[in-house]
Amino acid sequence: MTDPDRVALSIGELSERTGASVRALRHYEQHGVLTAHRSAAGHRRFAADAVETVRRIRMFLDAGLSLAVVAQIMPCFVDDGARLDACIAGYLSEHMGALRQRIDQLDEQRGTIERLQELVLA
Repeated sequence: MTDPDRVALSIGELSERTGASVRALRHYEQHGVLTAHRSAAGHRRFAADAVETVRRIRMFLDAGLSLAVVAQIMPCFVDDGARLDACIAGYLSEHMGALRQRIDQLDEQRGTIERLQELVLA
């Protein structure tokens, strides 16, 4: 009898369900943030919960975190993935600070470009 939580998805099916490209899924696997099992024929097979794992990976990547960092923080999900453990709070605060600093730098650059545009002869 097959456990419904262990239903094996092909890489194509996982790609279709998550919107992540096959190439991205292979990349996630290479970095240890996504686990695949091999069929007897050597094909990648993913558990049904891989859909949620990919969603989490993409959320972290969308936040600007690297896959190396994602690999470190993926185990921080608690309560069946509903929340993140407090151990990640410090890193997220540091990342937010770095983002704010970068935004400030970009705002300054935009202001400089706007002033330069005013000098352009029409």
